[in-house]
Amino acid sequence: MATIKDVQPIRNKEDLDNMKWSLKRHCSERDYILFLLGINSGLRVGDLLELKAKQISGKNEITVKEGKTKKVRRIHLKQIREELEQYIHTIGNKEWLFPSRKGDKPITRIQAYRQLNKAAEMADIKTGIGTHTMRKTFGYWHYKQFRDVAKLQRILNHSHPSITLDYIGITAEEIEKDFEMFKL
Repeated sequence: MATIKDVQPIRNKEDLDNMKWSLKRHCSERDYILFLLGINSGLRVGDLLELKAKQISGKNEITVKEGKTKKVRRIHLKQIREELEQYIHTIGNKEWLFPSRKGDKPITRIQAYRQLNKAAEMADIKTGIGTHTMRKTFGYWHYKQFRDVAKLQRILNHSHPSITLDYIGITAEEIEKDFEMFKL
């Protein structure tokens, strides 16, 4: 299993689209929704797996107490609500949002890891993929869109901006590239 440092965000839209397609086609709707919610919320996989269907159903936003930090975060679901609602309808009266086929529990982190890697292999994505890929991908694309490391640092509950930049894979080379194009 890859360590968190080995795991990378998905940095290009084509790979992101291929990963979504692969999850839907070769894994399951459950695994696709896990990935979709992960890349749109920035939650850790442990927090995602603890979600219950009734927490999400019919809501544009939810609050989650993060397992690691014990901090409360508001998660906005409006952008993906339609897909979430369709999925929740398909799982019927299951308690867990990501139910295991084995008993009345959510899938495990290991199962999530296996499914993400299976999809990445099918999508021919070569960078290190793990459960943290979802959170890192959220961070990477949030930073690319808003360019606000301080806000992202708060969202991810990191103690320093440099930790956030390292975490999402914004390297010195990428920063240097920005400076090459910078002109006032």
